[in-house]
Amino acid sequence: INDFNKAIEINPKDADAYYNRGFAKAKLGDYRKAIEDFNKAIEKNPKNAEAYNSRGVAKGKLGDYIGAIEDYNKAIEINPNYAMAYHNRGFAKIKLGQKDSGCQDLSKAGEMGDMDAYDLIKEHCQ
Repeated sequence: INDFNKAIEINPKDADAYYNRGFAKAKLGDYRKAIEDFNKAIEKNPKNAEAYNSRGVAKGKLGDYIGAIEDYNKAIEINPNYAMAYHNRGFAKIKLGQKDSGCQDLSKAGEMGDMDAYDLIKEHCQ
């Protein structure tokens, strides 16, 4: 995080530095601060599907599944072949009780090569 702080200090327009710092904060469980950094990364590069997906994960960790789904939708809009965004959106939908739609997203993620999606399908969609 200190290295990313320095990178941002040197170049405050570097969307990747904000994204990477947010990712590091999320890994440490500081989801609110991670979301702030993902917001900055998206502000500086609105076409960063990974930043939307990661922000969605952080929102999901905070129980904001509706907000998470909005972010996954945007990630998929930017990159329709983003298997992890389908995976994450499917899980969030299941958490909201939208089992059929969530299982469809997990299935799509699996078809795109995300083998972990099949574990969730076995657990939630049988």
